[in-house]
Amino acid sequence: MLLLVGCVLGIPVAAHAASVPLLHREDRLHKEIENLESQWRMAVVQNDVAAINRLLADDYLGINPNGTLETKADAMAQRRSGTVKISSIEPDNVKIRVYGDTAVVTSQVDVEGRDGDRDISGRYHYTRVYSRRDGEWKVVSFEASRMPPGSKH
Repeated sequence: MLLLVGCVLGIPVAAHAASVPLLHREDRLHKEIENLESQWRMAVVQNDVAAINRLLADDYLGINPNGTLETKADAMAQRRSGTVKISSIEPDNVKIRVYGDTAVVTSQVDVEGRDGDRDISGRYHYTRVYSRRDGEWKVVSFEASRMPPGSKH
């Protein structure tokens, strides 16, 4: 019946049928990355060192808003020290793009927190890159930039 309707309406049924699973796959991948982003935010706010360790790839490299390059070992040491305390991370304008086994997330976030005595609260742009390795997504790269006060974009 679908084939008959497709022929009558001139719709390429095979192409449509082939695109449906692809759309479902893309939706599923986006949801996986959204879930990982949520896990990341929760782990940072709760300073869950085990979860952060699980989410970061061994070859992770990040660039903090102050321009400092950070390895996984650096990130884990900072979390274990407890000097950075983030009380809230509120994402906005999240965009997820998936390229095979790589996912790129860009967003803006409102952060409330402290790094020792220094208030690091503010609005930031960030890019987080995930790579799927052995069936698991891992954060391989991160960069954040502080947005000027009052900035919306």
